[in-house]
Amino acid sequence: MRTYIGGHQAVSVNDFIELALGTPAELWLGVEGETGEERAARLDAARDILADNPELPDDVTRVVAEVIEAHAPELFNVVPLTRPVGLRRPSRKGAAA
Repeated sequence: MRTYIGGHQAVSVNDFIELALGTPAELWLGVEGETGEERAARLDAARDILADNPELPDDVTRVVAEVIEAHAPELFNVVPLTRPVGLRRPSRKGAAA
């Protein structure tokens, strides 16, 4: 089965990320071994994109929140922590104001 988003075929997770952001993830995250000059050029391009699309951070935050909400258990393997009974905070009912 093939998946198309806006006429573009998404084959990998990175394709989905790029199509959701409108830019490759490497633009924001960098790549291992990039030179200082490459980093400066990448950050300059990122600033230009943000200047042209100031709502992009809010859009990205919304997409990330939706992904986390939908896939948190398998992404993070989260186990709720509880405090042992002896380490609970004391009640404030009897505390002086």
